[in-house]
Amino acid sequence: MNFVDFVFFFYVFAGLYMLSLMILICFRNRKKMFNHPKGKPEPVSIILPCYNEGKTIGKAIESLLSLDYPKNMLEIIIVDDKSTDNSVEIIRSYLKKNKNIKLIINKRNSGKAAEPTNIGIRAAKYDLVALSDSDSFPEKDALSKMVGFLQDDKKVAGVTCAVLVKKPKKFIEQLQALEYIVITFTRKLLDFIDSIYCAPGPFALYRKKILFEVGLFDTKNLTQDIEIVWKLMANGYKVRMALSAKVYAASPKSFKQWWKQRVRWGVGGTQTLWKYRKLAFKKNMLGMFVIPFFSASLFMGVISLSLFIYLFFRRFFLMYLATKYSVAANTALLTLQELSFSPSILNFFGITLFILGTFYTLFILISMREWKSKYVNFHSLAFYLTIYLALYPIILIHALGRVIKKNHSW
Repeated sequence: MNFVDFVFFFYVFAGLYMLSLMILICFRNRKKMFNHPKGKPEPVSIILPCYNEGKTIGKAIESLLSLDYPKNMLEIIIVDDKSTDNSVEIIRSYLKKNKNIKLIINKRNSGKAAEPTNIGIRAAKYDLVALSDSDSFPEKDALSKMVGFLQDDKKVAGVTCAVLVKKPKKFIEQLQALEYIVITFTRKLLDFIDSIYCAPGPFALYRKKILFEVGLFDTKNLTQDIEIVWKLMANGYKVRMALSAKVYAASPKSFKQWWKQRVRWGVGGTQTLWKYRKLAFKKNMLGMFVIPFFSASLFMGVISLSLFIYLFFRRFFLMYLATKYSVAANTALLTLQELSFSPSILNFFGITLFILGTFYTLFILISMREWKSKYVNFHSLAFYLTIYLALYPIILIHALGRVIKKNHSW
């Protein structure tokens, strides 16, 4: 076995290992996937950062006002990060009608979500704080289903929920809808082994006291919703997942916007990994699973792309030489003896990984009752499995390039 074969074998083995682990966790906890502790309503401060979201901020406020939660136990704090559109005017129109809505305008445009979030947390008067995005819309029962996790275990510092795409219409949105469903379901599986590594910004619930204890959100990180979870885990706390609680988020509507967002995720994830690298193999499931898992994912992404480029150009170069000298020597380019259909063990494992991954995705779609959605069809699923996911190693290379150049702009 040469070096290329070894790398490919390791890549396939790691993929099969993680896929098998997810399947085993799912089989063992299949009856508890959508369960949530029944909690009693507690006062909650909802923090809503905003920057140039005039098109969606009104609907976001209305979705929060529609939560089936005691109105006298809710305050909504909107922190505007110096918007240049009509966001503030829209927010003020809601202030006149609702006494439980507050508006704070940041003194400057921070360029990231963490600073306005921290401003809102400092202004919150309640012990529980929920964070939402100005282009996200939680279902009415989302908060009610999440609060019980904090009451059930004092070591639980945060709760995330199922993040889904809001009414995907364009093909790029439909692909993201598939991706979000798979990520959401997998995140719940990681919950069962205390390894949730992200509480997405569209809607999450935290204990304010613990957020202050760990130093609030990192204002330098591009993915503060990942970094805060790692920070909580590093301090001995847990984050739980309420799969039955749903929030619908707006998604990029063009390939350019999608690429920019995914690169930002890659930069922020790399920032977080580097910040907590010294905890590898030392600190609970953060060091024993999350950090090694993240590190392996980054390494395998770079290796897989490098391997593909190497094999492609090697094949191209060999074909060029073969064609050039065959024509010069007046010999056949291809003979029947050179045709071989004997499968290799590496091909077998690679095909097995793809097939199992396909069935795993189908199982998730059925479990989440999304199989009959308009955007789930053979074409979108095939494109997602073969092309969409294959772009991530390239995105990762782009993100690592930005990290090396210290380009941490939003």
